[in-house]
Amino acid sequence: MSDVLRQWQALTASLPVKALGLAAWLLAMALVFGLLERRFPIRPQRFLRQRLAQDVGYYFLGGLVPPFLTVAATAALVWFASGLVPASFYAWVASLPFAVRVGAMVLLGDVAFYWAHRWSHENEWLWRMHAVHHSPTELDWLVNTRAHPLDLVFARAVSAVPIVVLGIRQGNDGLDAAVAVYLALTTLWAFFVHTNVRWHLGWLEQVVVTPAFHHWHHANLPGTLSRNYASLFPWIDRVFGTYHLPARQFPTTYGADRELPQTLGAQLASPFRKPPS
Repeated sequence: MSDVLRQWQALTASLPVKALGLAAWLLAMALVFGLLERRFPIRPQRFLRQRLAQDVGYYFLGGLVPPFLTVAATAALVWFASGLVPASFYAWVASLPFAVRVGAMVLLGDVAFYWAHRWSHENEWLWRMHAVHHSPTELDWLVNTRAHPLDLVFARAVSAVPIVVLGIRQGNDGLDAAVAVYLALTTLWAFFVHTNVRWHLGWLEQVVVTPAFHHWHHANLPGTLSRNYASLFPWIDRVFGTYHLPARQFPTTYGADRELPQTLGAQLASPFRKPPS
């Protein structure tokens, strides 16, 4: 608990700097992704679109609040794993080559994310949180930020389970730096796959998740909301039977299966209110 409190204190002290960093990233991404969307749009969309300000609010909320809860969730996982896994196993994992541990972290993290994402669609209460992300009827790069903070914490905590339980981050040979680079790249990629960009990437679409792949996950069409859960590797969906990518097509309709409240505060409260029957 004392370690969690120290991390919370550090997070609190760094909030002003973190907010400035988020603002700088927001401007940089708006420039890059905004130009791409203007040059290669799937369909024309106004820059000052509906709920733009709300999505900016979600951007800062998601960047500043979830880390406090994720720290506690990760600490609980470490405590649980320490009583479950023998120290000799952790020593063996730490002795593995650096590249093997990084590869295992990326692969197992995405498999775990797949299941967190899938459960967020299949469990009613988790879906109440995740539906916030699926509520937009237009898709662009900033929609990536429209997510309930508890939804983010759940996905990150589940994604961390194999990494923590198996002790993949054991050792002090630069793996934490690799984790930081991995998180930065996957975060940027998550923004990219939401872009309103009509790009078909050929063979690459069989290797990594692309805008076309993820747009079909957001489609409000029969059966599409239960498809394409992976964040990096589309073949994970193939393995579990949820892959869906029509050749050279993008969806015509986006959105969730229910209406959500209009205001940000009401959307944050919506998972705790039973939807009307």
